[in-house]
Parts: sequence; structure tokens; C-alpha cells
Amino acid sequence: MSRRSGILEFAVLGLLRESPMHGYELRKRLNTSLGVFRAFSYGTLYPCLKTLVANGWLIEEPGSTPEDALTASLSGRRAKIVYRLTAEGKEHFEDLLSQTGPDAYEDEHFAARFAFFGQTSRDVRMRVLEGRRSRLEERLEKMRASLARTRERLDDYTLELQRHGMESVEREVRWLNELIESERAGRDHRRPGPDGSAQQDNTSGESGGLPRPGGTPGPDPSDDTAT
Repeated sequence: MSRRSGILEFAVLGLLRESPMHGYELRKRLNTSLGVFRAFSYGTLYPCLKTLVANGWLIEEPGSTPEDALTASLSGRRAKIVYRLTAEGKEHFEDLLSQTGPDAYEDEHFAARFAFFGQTSRDVRMRVLEGRRSRLEERLEKMRASLARTRERLDDYTLELQRHGMESVEREVRWLNELIESERAGRDHRRPGPDGSAQQDNTSGESGGLPRPGGTPGPDPSDDTAT
């Protein structure tokens, strides 16, 4: 399994843990909630869904409303298929949530992991945040060393691009520092959902509340400067 397909499977399982969905709803949620999947297509999603069904982690069910069935009958198309997480799928997703290996610190995987922090235990959140920070601090050190070696050979625009990349990484490190301090100081910012699962508490103003940056940093577009 490629790293990207593994991230997609993780995200699909996480979204379906919240509620069953058909393919269109699922793709929309992946596009709007997880920016890392903005460019993917149904040609990527449906093979992923078929794999998860074959593994026993999802089941396929007919469309949930009579209108769906009537529309399909009149148009001659198949009724919408709703995908539902199985007990084995939920267990597998929870196992994935508990993993804190190096892949969890990479740009795309970290963005997906962070999107499901509301379902993740605090100790795992801390390990992922601290691992991500260490990874970025290493990247920043390499970028600074590269800039020091090549500064005299760069034109003004390339130099500005290098600086922009460094500033982006520095911003994310500061953001991670705030999150880590918040996790250390505060309570568990999750509340039970309707099914008893943990959901993120979005209240603010309490000691230890999550900081409110402009948005979760995504992959650094100037990451190539780190090599």
C-alpha cells in the first residue's frame, strides 16, 4: 500500500465512523474538511472503498430513502450505495489512531491525523504533535544551512522564496508550540458524541483551550528547499 492510499483509507474510516455516507457525500467531506484530498477523484475513492469492503471494515447498503430508489429506477441507474463502518472497521480505525510512528509527522499524514484529533486520546495527540515539531525543527535547520551555503549565488527572487519557505515552517513550529502547551495545561477537549465516541470540544475561553490560528498549516509549498 502506498503512503497516500494509506492516508486516504484512514480518512475514509474516520469520516464513516461519524456517520454512514454514500460516495458523493464522502468525496465532498474529504474535499471540504481535509484539504489534502482536494485534488483526488472518484477513480481514486471507489477502489479505496472496495478495498475496505473486501477487508471487512465497511459494508455496502442500498440508498437510505425511497426517493433514492425511485430516482434510480426512473433513470435506469443503480441506487446509491451507502457505506457503513463495521465493528471490525471501527476497531481497525482506533488502532490506526493509536499509532504514532514517523509517518504521522509527515505533511499529508499529519494533516489527516490532526483532522481526527477530536477522536484521539491526549497522550497520542501529544506524541504526534511533538514528533511533528521535531520533524519541522530538523527541516528548518537544513533550510537555514542550505541558505547559508547558497545565499551569495541566489538572485533576489529565489532568495525571497527560500525566506518565505523558512517563515512558513517557523510559523507552524510556533503554532505547534502553542498546541503542545495547551495540551499540557488543559483538560481533554473532547465530549461524548451521540454514539458515546469522543468529539472535539470547540469551546474557548477556558484555561488550556485550544489556540485559534487562522487555519491548520498544510504542506509547505517550498518544502523542496529543505533537500
